[in-house]
Amino acid sequence: MEASVNISSIVIQVKSEFVDEVVSACEASDFCDYHFHDKEKGKIVVTIEGEGIDEEMAKMKKIQAIPHVICADMMMAYSEDELDAE
Repeated sequence: MEASVNISSIVIQVKSEFVDEVVSACEASDFCDYHFHDKEKGKIVVTIEGEGIDEEMAKMKKIQAIPHVICADMMMAYSEDELDAE
């Protein structure tokens, strides 16, 4: 049996002057995928994937540990199991 994959979108909040630096850190990381940002609002959107909530939470903690990150909040989560149930 294959493990199901969870995918979650994360909104990262930073001061606007640090957006480029944090975007670069996200792009260079192996734990999240960068999608877009709003420099004026200091918001960055990334996604994380994991084989369960524990793996996703570990990746979330890595995002929160990036210098200049004020907060990182999970906005939406998707699980292959949920789609299969539909």
